[in-house]
Amino acid sequence: MRPATSPRDDRSDTRLLAVDRDSGAVRDAAIADLPGLLQPGDLLVVNDAATLPASLRARLADDTTDDDTLELRLTGEIDGEVAQVVLFGAGDWRTPTERRPAPPALAVGALLRFVAEHGPSDMSELTAVVTAVDPRAPRLLTLRFDRGGAALWSALYRLGRPVQYSYVQGALALWSVQTAFAGRPWAAEMPSAGRPLSWSTLLDLRRAGVEIAALTHAAGLSSTGDARLDAMLPLPERYDLPAATVAAIARARARGGRVIAVGTTVVRALEGCVHDHGALRPGPGRTDLRLSAQFVPRVVDGLLTGMHDPSESHFHLLCAFAREPVLLGAWRHASAAGYLQHEFGDATLLLPRLAA
Repeated sequence: MRPATSPRDDRSDTRLLAVDRDSGAVRDAAIADLPGLLQPGDLLVVNDAATLPASLRARLADDTTDDDTLELRLTGEIDGEVAQVVLFGAGDWRTPTERRPAPPALAVGALLRFVAEHGPSDMSELTAVVTAVDPRAPRLLTLRFDRGGAALWSALYRLGRPVQYSYVQGALALWSVQTAFAGRPWAAEMPSAGRPLSWSTLLDLRRAGVEIAALTHAAGLSSTGDARLDAMLPLPERYDLPAATVAAIARARARGGRVIAVGTTVVRALEGCVHDHGALRPGPGRTDLRLSAQFVPRVVDGLLTGMHDPSESHFHLLCAFAREPVLLGAWRHASAAGYLQHEFGDATLLLPRLAA
């Protein structure tokens, strides 16, 4: 299956493959057909995290050469002046992550100066010190920036850019990696399952009797190019579950509706909360839940997600919602029908009791 190489300006152009997760039956549709594929009384839960300019360029403070700068990618939300990052060597998004050279080993106490990607840089603009190095993966660092609050956010949005990968044709604008309902800037990478949902589609869902609720989940990095580090993904991630969303789920259950998650980040937040507390509990939390074929969802009935290759780790997460033969059959159909994959690609709806 070919990757989508650029964002669609018209999100309603997204194709949608509806899959009955029990029978394996598939139906070709468009994202605008979603209201007709769900049922009155169903609940759609979205992740409203905005995408950060999470790719930053930096040099070691004592580096006076013109050598290539390092790249640091935030792994999620920023906590005051502290952030976790993954360190990359020379190069940029145009080179596949697995082909990037190894970065230098940084020790606790190393001082970094952040620079603009293009043009002259004010080398005193933003600095950070390494406060921790993960012993399992030395490229996973904790930083403390030299400022916080509005001054830090201003510097990040001035110096950073979206995380992107080599199959994308051109440099991405930050607005291209936001959902229509993006709120707090928590996500290192776009919660891409929600990108095809325009306001017109959301309004059509409401008119069709489908309730919509939101939570915020700090979607992390999907790839680092380091096999050891990739095996640790997804890292523990922060979420915030509003009381209104917990109440909406209870209402859906009471009326016999299904809970449909938009993306696996929503699944991790909801199911992680239940796993840790025994029930849905409103408020902030952090989850290290990993989805697999052995995982049995207790909250989420269906899933709206992207197109994922069977060789990708994300494909195996979907086995929590459908048997692998069903997913492979859907993948083969989608490949033959010309669907596009990755974050700007087409969508898959895994649903029990898919309407005739």
